[in-house]
Amino acid sequence: MKTLLRFTFILFSLSAMLLSACAPAPQTPAATEEAAQPTPIVLEDDLGRTVTLEAPPSRIVIAGFANLMLVDEAYLFPEALTKVAAIAKSGQGNDFLYLVEPKADEKLVLEGDAGPEQIATVNPDLIIIKDSMAKKLGAAVEGLGVPVVYLSSETPEGFFQDIQRFGVIFQNEARAQEIISFYQERMQHIEDAVSKVADDDKPSVLFLQYSTKGGEISYNVPPADWMQTTMLKLAGGAPVWLDAELGSRWTVVGLEQVAVWNPEQIYIVDYFGDTNEAIKDLQGNPLTQSLQAVQNSQIFAVPRDFYSWDQPDPRWILCLTWMATQTHPDLFTDLEMENEVYDFYGSLYNLDKSVVSEQILPLITLPATPLR
Repeated sequence: MKTLLRFTFILFSLSAMLLSACAPAPQTPAATEEAAQPTPIVLEDDLGRTVTLEAPPSRIVIAGFANLMLVDEAYLFPEALTKVAAIAKSGQGNDFLYLVEPKADEKLVLEGDAGPEQIATVNPDLIIIKDSMAKKLGAAVEGLGVPVVYLSSETPEGFFQDIQRFGVIFQNEARAQEIISFYQERMQHIEDAVSKVADDDKPSVLFLQYSTKGGEISYNVPPADWMQTTMLKLAGGAPVWLDAELGSRWTVVGLEQVAVWNPEQIYIVDYFGDTNEAIKDLQGNPLTQSLQAVQNSQIFAVPRDFYSWDQPDPRWILCLTWMATQTHPDLFTDLEMENEVYDFYGSLYNLDKSVVSEQILPLITLPATPLR
């Protein structure tokens, strides 16, 4: 009996030793902490700066007056709902934000000119600013010691780069590629059609921003590389103002010069007023009476819903599509702008068709050519 007990004890001891040898070694606190450390995010912003985020941001602030385009880009990603903590109020209003963000009131806590003191109260772990605000706001905000990323989107290529950056920031690069593909498919359709048009058959076009700032009427043309110019070229138009001395911002031009250019089509926008009134002023001026565009009723108000479509905002693809239907209507009889609007807001912002029908379509006016 003693021999049997001793044999059983030996077997038990050996089994315990084998189990102990096979069991994983206990992790030290240092090893556990090291395994839990998130992988840093490294990206290059529009100013060519390398920005390192030690962890995926969870309290993002979109600051500066010119933040409208960046906010609309951010909300192409579902993560914006939980990760964008504060937004500066836009000079063009924030009505669209209320359509896509249930907590809009909680997030619109910054003034458009909010400085570092106000931004700091939100306790951000990432600040996003348009590159045009870098000189005015950048140095002060960078002094907070929080990562700052500058974005631009003034061209289609810049827009795609910013979407890729948002994909990295939100850790959703698959969504970034979906968005880019949405745009590229529509651009390719337009490019394929326009490529068959000889240069001599492209209408001469002019883009004008109408302004009454300071109580005086002025007409302005965009730089050669801005979104408005690029879209007209992609749509198959021949811009007439590119030989002028253009700056890096809007350039004021006189109606005498417009008369010399004598474009076949004019596209006009008033960001803070009624563009239809701008068209009436242009048509009624003695200097423009003999313009081809006036004589042939080829002056077009740039469409808008909450905001004008021509800006470097996600809506630019709607503007490009609409411009193509004006420059070469015979090539794009397959495009129904109403369908494009539904597809845009449904695919990119996940808005129900009823919401688009009731709250967006009624805002869109195309005086020259109504939605087909």
